[in-house]
Amino acid sequence: MDSEIIDAGRDMSGGYKVDVSRGTNVDRVSSEWFSRPDDERYLSLDDLFAWVKGRAERSRTRTVESAAIRVEAHRDDPEKLDLVLPGADEPVAPTHWSFGKLSSLVGAPATYLRQLPAPLAGINLQYGLTNHRAEQIKTMEVANGRTELRAVTGPDYGRIYDHELVSAVQRIAGNGTGDTRWKVPGVLDWSTGIYNPRVDATKETTTLYASDRDVFLFLVDDLNPIEAGLLPDGSPDLYFRGFYCWNSEVGAKALGIASFYLRAVCQNRNLWGVEDFQEITIRHSKYAASRFAREAAPALSRFAESSPAPFIDGIRAAREKIVARTDEDRQDFLRKRGFSKAETGRIVEAVLTEEGRPPESVFDFVQGITAVARSKPQQDARLLLEGKAKTLLAQSA
Repeated sequence: MDSEIIDAGRDMSGGYKVDVSRGTNVDRVSSEWFSRPDDERYLSLDDLFAWVKGRAERSRTRTVESAAIRVEAHRDDPEKLDLVLPGADEPVAPTHWSFGKLSSLVGAPATYLRQLPAPLAGINLQYGLTNHRAEQIKTMEVANGRTELRAVTGPDYGRIYDHELVSAVQRIAGNGTGDTRWKVPGVLDWSTGIYNPRVDATKETTTLYASDRDVFLFLVDDLNPIEAGLLPDGSPDLYFRGFYCWNSEVGAKALGIASFYLRAVCQNRNLWGVEDFQEITIRHSKYAASRFAREAAPALSRFAESSPAPFIDGIRAAREKIVARTDEDRQDFLRKRGFSKAETGRIVEAVLTEEGRPPESVFDFVQGITAVARSKPQQDARLLLEGKAKTLLAQSA
C-alpha cells in the first residue's frame, strides 16, 4: 500500500477524493436507513447490544400443539385478543408479526382477520386452530409490560438470537463509533466529490438498527483507504472496506453477512463504487446456530482482519491485462463471453464516456459492464451483468 499516493488523494479536511462512477451501486443500506423510525436507530453497538440482549433475557420459548391454543378477548379491552398457551401462567398478546404467522399456519388471511371486530376475528382464528390438523409449533414470548407473543415457528426452527450477531460484530468493531477501525460511515459531498469519513453518529447518520423483529448493522473501515491503481487523471483510485449483516430471531428473515470494498457512502446511505461483493446467508434451520458459530462469525472476523493485498493485486492485474487494441478485438472479446451485439456497443460506449478512450484492459471492460448494469431498471438484469463482470475480474487474477 503506497501511503504517499493515498495522502495525495486527501484534502485538507481529512476527506479524500473518490470516483463513484466506477463499480456498482448497492441500495440495501439506504432502504434500511429510509424505513427506520427513530426508536429503531442506535448510536453505538453497546446500546444496540444492551437492548437486544435484554429483550432475549426477558423471553422464553416453548413447544406446544397448535390445537391446544385458546383465543380469548382481552380482559380489559374486548377489542383486543389474547392467546392462552398450554403451560403458560397468563395470557399472551400477539404482536402484528406473530398474529400473521399464526393465521397463516391455519390458512386464514391475516389481513382480513385484522379488519374484523376482535370477537369475530377470535372466533375465526379459534375455529382454524381447533379444526386445522394439529401441529407442533415453537413460540417465543417476551415480558414487555405485559407478555407478548413475538414469534410462531416450526418446532425445528434454529434460532440465532439477535444479540449473538451483535456480539460477533462487537468482537471486531468494539463500540462501532471509532474505538476500532470499524465505525459508522462518513458521507460523500456530491458538490466536491470528497468523501468525509469523520461524521458523528446521530439518529440521522447511524447505520445500527433494531426493531421488534430484526437487527441490521452496517460498518466501514473508511479511515484507512486503500489505493488500487490510478484514475485517468493520475489521482489514486481509493477504496475502503465495509460490511453489513442482518438477522431476525423471530423468523422474519435469515441471517446474512455481506462484505465488500466500496468508494463512498452518500447521505442517504447508498453505497457507491462497490467491488468484490461477497455474501453468506444462513437459514434458521435446525442446525443454524452451529453453522453461525462455524461459518458466519469466523468469516466476519477473517474479513475484518485480512490483508487487502489480494483485492489490490486482482485490480492491478486486471488493469495491466490488455485484451483488446482494436474495435474488432473489443467486439470479439465481449461476444465470446456471451454479450449481445447491442450490449457490446453499450459497454464500449460507457468506457469511452467515462475514460475518454475505448476499453483495452480487463479492468476497462469490467467497469464498462458495471456501468451498463447500473442503467438496468430490472434487478435481475442488473445482477446478471454484475455477475458477469465479477467473473471476468476473477478470471484475470
